[in-house]
Amino acid sequence: MSVNIHPTAIIAAGAELADDVVIGPYCKVDEHVRIGSGTTLISHVVITGHTTVGKENRFFPFSSIGHEPQDLKFHGEPSEVVIGDNNTIRENVTVNPGTEGGGMLTRIGNNNLLMAYTHVAHDCIVCNDVVMANCATLAGHVHVDDGAIIGGMSAIHQFLRVGRYAMIGGMSGIVKDVPPYCLTAGGYRPGLIGLNLVGLKRKGFTTDRIRLLKEIYRILLQSNESLDQRVADASVLADEDQDAQHLVDFVAKSTRGLTVHGRD
Repeated sequence: MSVNIHPTAIIAAGAELADDVVIGPYCKVDEHVRIGSGTTLISHVVITGHTTVGKENRFFPFSSIGHEPQDLKFHGEPSEVVIGDNNTIRENVTVNPGTEGGGMLTRIGNNNLLMAYTHVAHDCIVCNDVVMANCATLAGHVHVDDGAIIGGMSAIHQFLRVGRYAMIGGMSGIVKDVPPYCLTAGGYRPGLIGLNLVGLKRKGFTTDRIRLLKEIYRILLQSNESLDQRVADASVLADEDQDAQHLVDFVAKSTRGLTVHGRD
């Protein structure tokens, strides 16, 4: 099967396209771009820079991938965007490449949904099965772990981490790390309001596993003990449970502070 390219599309001579890629009307693909099998650019999509796109992705109109990062320190270094497989990139999404100060790479994994007007800034890592609702924005160097959901019109401060299966309510201004498995209220500087119970059940967490995570949450995020004491107590309780220990390790290794229970 040959590449299906609309006659109004502009494809640079150096671009590498798999045989079954579909390029719709008025798209532009520049010379250092590589696009994998089964990927579709519906219309008016621009992919530029040193950008690699995997298989079976869909890019909706006016998404813009790989243009220069919005960082005043950027000086033209050949940094990259790497996008995995089975992602849906909706209208007007922007993804910027990395910078010399952050590893030269912005990476998006597999099976993610980036809804309309979302922004992934330079040097971000978005892992797998992530949902970013409309107008959600990641500042530079943000790490979003597997299965996280970021509510619409939310903004995540630079260098923060959003943990595995966390859910952030809409219109949130996140200024500290969000621990895995946790749920934040929406609004400016929101606090945690417990575990993301619906999300955990959908991911197959059993009642016993959720009960353990609730107790770990209570120790780590609601206790008045010192951080060292909370981590020590929670580690004993977590024992060999990998999910519980992951939550403990996340809290222990936070360098930007933690979103806490209740309003910050």
